[in-house]
Amino acid sequence: MKENPEFIYRDGMIANSDYIEWIGSVKQRFQKAQSKAVLQVNTAMLEFYWSIGRDLVNLHPEEKWGNGIVRQFALDMRKAFPHETGFSDTNVKYMKRWYNFYYQQVIISHQLGDQFKTISHQAGDQLEMPELFGKVPWKHHVQIITKSQSLEEALFYINKTIGENWSRNMLESQMRNNLYSNQGTALTNFSNTLSIPQGKLAQEILKDPYNFEFLSMKAGYDEKELEEALISNITSFLLELGKGFAFVGRQMELRMPNGQSFYPDLVFYHTKLKSYVVIELKAVDFSPEFAGKINFYVSAADELLKEKDDNPTIGLIICKSSNKTIVEWSFRGIDRPIGVATYQLQEVVERTVAELKLKSKQ
Repeated sequence: MKENPEFIYRDGMIANSDYIEWIGSVKQRFQKAQSKAVLQVNTAMLEFYWSIGRDLVNLHPEEKWGNGIVRQFALDMRKAFPHETGFSDTNVKYMKRWYNFYYQQVIISHQLGDQFKTISHQAGDQLEMPELFGKVPWKHHVQIITKSQSLEEALFYINKTIGENWSRNMLESQMRNNLYSNQGTALTNFSNTLSIPQGKLAQEILKDPYNFEFLSMKAGYDEKELEEALISNITSFLLELGKGFAFVGRQMELRMPNGQSFYPDLVFYHTKLKSYVVIELKAVDFSPEFAGKINFYVSAADELLKEKDDNPTIGLIICKSSNKTIVEWSFRGIDRPIGVATYQLQEVVERTVAELKLKSKQ
């Protein structure tokens, strides 16, 4: 029997284009199946945790069986399922706290949202676990309910975790930096310069302040040093900017028809906004002339970078601090979409050898 000449083996694999394409699609399907299986397992376990929390809230077990019932329940479950790790006293208490957080917010406070459904029961109304909860790992849920102050805040972080695929470390960082309160708070003129849906989306994407805690700058740093530090930590910077930002260039040349060139600090493209975002960094407080400069850069980007399918370019000044009145007055007469936000970071004060020796003697 003759071997098919098209099937060439290299390193134990068939080097045929059709086969490579097919095996690639099979691998993708397998990865999707794996993800689906993990999600189904996670959902099933969360539904079980939710049911335990619901029982520990609605059955009032302390009244029936005493104050040590949660601890006793955890002990009995560990004895029955010794290889399972989810029945520590602490974890069982979190099951109760998890359900009770939403029970108090939704049923007791009457804040029923689209995600929640109630179940009529002899002991009173009960909550079903929302479907989207199954897409969030258990430890994320624990972090969210222990740090959130309201139903709206908790749901905000759940949707962010799902939409941006946050790790637990990222969730903790964003909650620590209070993204819920800071997102959408940058000062902008979007309501006057963008269409309503585009302006609303752009406003939601920007925040104030931006947290550059991943940097450690020497006291007295300038804008060039700040820019270099951010580029050196571009992955962290993109995470802080949020999902959808793609880095295009630093000090990118905008060449005018007369041959003169200008160089904005940073240029990004936002995939959801479908627009370029030009960022100017300022290591000082906001000053009115900054608005004129970013307005020019936005106009130049619209002429030189923007394609027919792109939305208008957006300008963003990120500075050390700003005064709302000064910013708003600076926006007057500007017809390009621009925003102003601030940043926070840790400044390291360098001490001389003499100062350190003197301090050690004191």
